[in-house]
Amino acid sequence: MGTSYVPMTSAEVEGRLHGYTDRLVDALVGEPFDASPARAVGADLIGVHFTSSESLARTVELIGDEMLDVLRLGDDPVWRKRVAAVQAARKRTLDEQEAIRQAVLDARDAVELALRTSEARFRAIFSEAAIGIGIGDTEGRILEVNDSLTRIMGRSADDIRRMQVADMMHPEDPDRTWRLYDELVRGEREQFRVEKQFSRPSGKTVWTELFVSLIRDDDGKPLYQVALIEDVTDRRELQERLRYQAMHDPLTTLPNRALFLDRLESILRRHDPDDRIALCYMDLDGFKVINDSLGHHVGDELLVTVAERLAAAVHGDDRLVARMGGDEFVILLQNSTGTEQAVEIAEQVLSVIDEPIRIDGHELTVSASIGIVERNVDGQTAAELMRDADVTLYWAKSDGKGRWAQFDQERNANEVARLRLAASMPAALERDEFYVDYQPLIGLRDSSVVGVEALVRWAHPDLGRLGPDKFIGLAEETGLIVPLGRWVLHKACEQAKRWQDRFGDSAPFVSVNLAVRQSRDPNLVRDVAEILEDTGLAPHRLQLELTESTIMSTADEPLDKLRALSRMGVRIAIDDFGTGYSNLAYLRHLPVHELKIAGSFMEGLRDAERADPVDARIVGTLVDLAHTLGLTVTAEGVETQAQARRMAEIGCETGQGYLWAKPGDPQTVTDYIFSHLD
Repeated sequence: MGTSYVPMTSAEVEGRLHGYTDRLVDALVGEPFDASPARAVGADLIGVHFTSSESLARTVELIGDEMLDVLRLGDDPVWRKRVAAVQAARKRTLDEQEAIRQAVLDARDAVELALRTSEARFRAIFSEAAIGIGIGDTEGRILEVNDSLTRIMGRSADDIRRMQVADMMHPEDPDRTWRLYDELVRGEREQFRVEKQFSRPSGKTVWTELFVSLIRDDDGKPLYQVALIEDVTDRRELQERLRYQAMHDPLTTLPNRALFLDRLESILRRHDPDDRIALCYMDLDGFKVINDSLGHHVGDELLVTVAERLAAAVHGDDRLVARMGGDEFVILLQNSTGTEQAVEIAEQVLSVIDEPIRIDGHELTVSASIGIVERNVDGQTAAELMRDADVTLYWAKSDGKGRWAQFDQERNANEVARLRLAASMPAALERDEFYVDYQPLIGLRDSSVVGVEALVRWAHPDLGRLGPDKFIGLAEETGLIVPLGRWVLHKACEQAKRWQDRFGDSAPFVSVNLAVRQSRDPNLVRDVAEILEDTGLAPHRLQLELTESTIMSTADEPLDKLRALSRMGVRIAIDDFGTGYSNLAYLRHLPVHELKIAGSFMEGLRDAERADPVDARIVGTLVDLAHTLGLTVTAEGVETQAQARRMAEIGCETGQGYLWAKPGDPQTVTDYIFSHLD
């Protein structure tokens, strides 16, 4: 039995084996026969590590033939059967225990192999990973780093291991980064991810994507921290370049609209109660003419030069010059000291822009218009500031260009009211809120009613009665003047037809004003013809009035529409004659029947004893001119008998004014006509 090695003395081994033998013999000869003690002996042998293959083989032999010989039991089949049972029981136990032992050994070997493989794999990953890996304890000591981390940090592994995590702080790190780190090492969070910058010994900053996780022991106690660090400097620089391109104008390199609005929104979000802000919104005057006549390349060079001058004239941390698009620029003053400062900057800008610019052999002189908005920051929005700046720029342009204008609340309120009025006009036309009054034209020789002028009014539901001076200009701007003018023409012709039917040959003609857009409407002749046909009015009882500036502006355009109307029998009159700069030589070629002398000339003839000889001579000249051309003359704005007599003496055929009648409704004018019949 010397084939097994156990931690016992020879005497201890011998004594234990004698005990096992006695137990086997007792099991073999006992009555009734029971083989289970043999299994127990097998288990004990395994327990004391008598488990080598030779030991097991000798044990089975001993229990077999040698056991029968020792006990002198011979070849009795009964005893041999018992011996075989004992052998089998003990062998099964030994086999089972050996299988268990071997399984344990195999499992241990597998675990050890897995551990070695896992550790080797971890080491390979740790060493060869392209991403930086660092391991530290919860006290902030750096325990292990890989080669990638040393490359990222620009330091040796030993240098990094001598550092604390706190040594990795950067002056520009946000507080949030280190607040998250403190929460992690205290075990209050499992991980966090931030973008962080590190300083290399060379002084260069490296940007990283930092992911830190907490490792706990079996009891959940924080044990280590593992940091994964990826160098994203190139990506960050690319993002910065893309952001720069997105926030700057590619032509002038100035900040663009997006950056300007971002800066403005930031100021509006973070400010003190007394902070003020100013915007100078600038637009080049006549830029489109330069761009179209000299080419876009010249226009682009002009914009670049203007941008350079603006950047040189206006600079500082609290100021921003941006290109909003096209030829529009804006100057933002963050800490405005008042309107005077904004005006000073605007005048400085206008001065530098006004200096001649040479481009491709062209010497260009341009001007600019600037709208100024200066106010307290509190309560403002970007949309309101930009709207008011844009409106003020429009004022500067409409006031003559080459100047600055300051935002005025009262003027803006009036503009807003006008816009609201304009917006409500289409619906007003549909709701029949407009109506027509008429003012008689009186013959200066016999006081008969020669004609009537149709004057449109608006019965506004909120503002009451509005005269044409309140809305005709708006209708011109919005284009509503064409349908409105067509409506007025139809109403006037309907009424004139009623007078025609009632008074026959004594009926007055109706005079209707044509706005500029109406006179240029390609459907004008067709519309007039259809209205005359629809109402049944004789064409010679319709007179169309155009202002002197409107009719004279057709000097270089075909006069087919006016001639066509004249051929139809419609009268054409020039209103407010004498207030413009007419091409008198061209006047003789126009299909005009009447001149209406502007009422401003009547003021000097108001008093017969103190009549202005200059006004009298001008009016006389105009009347003589009209008669020379075969035209009749109407004096507008007649308010006194002295004016009426003087105009009759000069040769005027008709007069119009408050001396005879104010504009009135159709019935009032009908009664007036009836009262002046012979």
